[in-house]
Amino acid sequence: MVPFNKPYMTGKELWYIAQAHANGHLAGDGSFTRMCSRWLETRTGSCKALLTHSCTAALEMAAILADVQPGDEVIMPSYTFVSTANAFVLRGATPVFVDIRPDTLNIDESLIEEAVTARTRAIVVVHYAGVACEMDTVMDIAKRHGLLVIEDAAQGIMSSYKGRPLGSIGHLGALSFHETKNIISGEGGALLVNDEQFANRAEIIREKGTNRSQFFRGQVDKYTWVDTGSSYLPGELIAAFLWAQMEEADSITRTRLGIWSTYHDALKNLESAGKLRRPMIPGGCEHNAHMYQVLLPTLEKRTEFIATLSDGGIHSVFHYVPLHSSPAGRRYGRSTGDLPHTTELAARLVRLPLWLGVEEHQNEVVEKVIAAAR
Repeated sequence: MVPFNKPYMTGKELWYIAQAHANGHLAGDGSFTRMCSRWLETRTGSCKALLTHSCTAALEMAAILADVQPGDEVIMPSYTFVSTANAFVLRGATPVFVDIRPDTLNIDESLIEEAVTARTRAIVVVHYAGVACEMDTVMDIAKRHGLLVIEDAAQGIMSSYKGRPLGSIGHLGALSFHETKNIISGEGGALLVNDEQFANRAEIIREKGTNRSQFFRGQVDKYTWVDTGSSYLPGELIAAFLWAQMEEADSITRTRLGIWSTYHDALKNLESAGKLRRPMIPGGCEHNAHMYQVLLPTLEKRTEFIATLSDGGIHSVFHYVPLHSSPAGRRYGRSTGDLPHTTELAARLVRLPLWLGVEEHQNEVVEKVIAAAR
């Protein structure tokens, strides 16, 4: 069976983990954590990058920093992972679900403004498949209505919008280093702080509400509890693994883009024949080949397609069940309109195997995809 995903190792991960152990510092915020944070700040231009134990943690920190209160509303797409909504539901806010664009499957920026009410606190965009949302429009809406913009860039490391790294455009951004992402640490994430007004508090929230980091820098003479917070930082072993990946980030991205392009070229004729639809990358967007997804004509065809590939030893998967149709989504959120694109496209989408090393199997995968789609 060709798996859907296989975590990649550069070869340095275990050595760096051993170094972290030899340094005598296994808890968070050791030397590897600092190197990863500096790398993110350099690559994104964010004023502060804080490693977290997951992208979920980064989103929860963003919700606290946004001062989301019970009764507030947060605009977001329904076609996303549950953490995008949960981070704000935990603060008592209502997710307001907006339909997606049929081309990129990102939030439809033309529908955001009509979802704004007096209770709206923030807009959360999700850069699906590492392809940027239309951020100029989103930022303009937010500015005119006095709203915060939070980027769920879980899939967006090494992608950009008009030359700006994803996660660095809104007031706050969240990244993921889960084993299914491009650059990994098993579990892991990061909060990108792009507005300096949030920088000091973000550090405190991440350290259980204490001023521990300021104390160790000599900025305060006491280490004490000063705010709400939780334990959001990862252990140093996670950061050591991640550092090995960051060192090879450019190479990893080039290889993934090559795999993506091989799929894209091979499936062109199927798209021309109306058998499936390939991904679309808008102008001004540099993507990271996070995934290669196709849209089948119907749910029935998708079900048959996945089963046929499985019988042929190829593991393909669908993606999110739209949040607005889920039990918790109906309980905690509300939708603006019927979200027809979200409902329809979620039922037709399939993701193909894309991981470093799949190249040796890719001809077989492509042949079986072509046969299954006919």
